[in-house]
Amino acid sequence: MKLYSDVGVQRVGQLVGDLVFVVWVWVCVELGLIVFKITNALGLPGRKAASAGDGLEGQLRRLSEPIGKVPAVGDQLRSPIDGAAGAAGQMAQAGRDMAHAVEQLAYLLAGVTIALPVLFAVLIWLPRRIRFSRRATAAQRFIDSAADLDLFALRAMANQPMHKLAKISDDPVSAWRDRDQTVIAQLATLELRSNGIKPPP
Repeated sequence: MKLYSDVGVQRVGQLVGDLVFVVWVWVCVELGLIVFKITNALGLPGRKAASAGDGLEGQLRRLSEPIGKVPAVGDQLRSPIDGAAGAAGQMAQAGRDMAHAVEQLAYLLAGVTIALPVLFAVLIWLPRRIRFSRRATAAQRFIDSAADLDLFALRAMANQPMHKLAKISDDPVSAWRDRDQTVIAQLATLELRSNGIKPPP
């Protein structure tokens, strides 16, 4: 499989295009990471609330145990403390839920920030690279010697713009029929170079 052109200018253009694509993907990934960090930072209050709630619940639970051992009134004194501990636990869970929701949103926004522009670039870049590779690989299989130039000269007359054909010959079809080797070589070279292939020596 042929990935890059043999023609200097075309090859440089392909290399630059590939480099731009790689840089674009890298920029999108970096931007996505920034979006994730900024969005995920919004969950900090929830994480703090969860930590504070867990700490308060733990302290209240530890406090309620000795109070519960007070004779006669222990259970009555312990009940409101256990209730407060339960409320602290609920506050901690609410904080965790909030932090989790923000984290999921951060992942979603980061994924969209990365995926959409990268997909857009792939839809532009990949088909062109595949088309070139298929054309160049197929052309390379046919071009073994100067004798194969006739086929590419014929294809040049079918595919190449008229103004390029006119620069080679006023009547390229007649020249091709008359087996004019100079015109055939020029036509074939024009077609081969457009496919990224240098003609055989």
